[in-house]
Amino acid sequence: MGQVKLILREDVPKLGDAGDVVSVKPGYARNYLIPRGLASHASEGRLSELEHHRRQIEEKIQKTRKDQEAVKNSVEKLALSVEMQAGEAGRLFGSVTTAKIAELLAEQGVKVDRRKIQLKEPVKEVGDHEVAVRLHRDVTAKVTLSVVGIGGPAAPEGEPAPEPTPEPEPAPADDEAEAGAADDAEAESS
Repeated sequence: MGQVKLILREDVPKLGDAGDVVSVKPGYARNYLIPRGLASHASEGRLSELEHHRRQIEEKIQKTRKDQEAVKNSVEKLALSVEMQAGEAGRLFGSVTTAKIAELLAEQGVKVDRRKIQLKEPVKEVGDHEVAVRLHRDVTAKVTLSVVGIGGPAAPEGEPAPEPTPEPEPAPADDEAEAGAADDAEAESS
């Protein structure tokens, strides 16, 4: 089946920016882009309207960019910190995901959609990590995330983890000692 031409009304990641004319598969257009108001069909009339609306779209983009620059400055001043259960070598039990980072930002008063937080993979180690937050197509903020390990000794970089101290073996409980004595008594009487 062929492609459908659409005019994007808003930026769509990995597809295009507002005002772009794109070709997509009919199902993607019919089921996702058009119902959500992200795009409209590119008819001759709409293409001529597009030139008129490009100025409006460009003004909207500039205003949004200016607003997001201010948000970027406030986000970059933040220092996020999270405590997680960690193993002996500083490896986390679990991971810090984009949802957790969005939650930490919200606690600091910055609302960011988790999909705008760019992590190659979830954070799985103790330490400081730089996280990119894409606020606008031209504006990306960098925030430092400090992951602190709880529960296991963290090894300093370049050094092996300390050996765990063996726990002493517990003495048998009184019930077990009585049961053992009863078994001995039965063995002697038979």
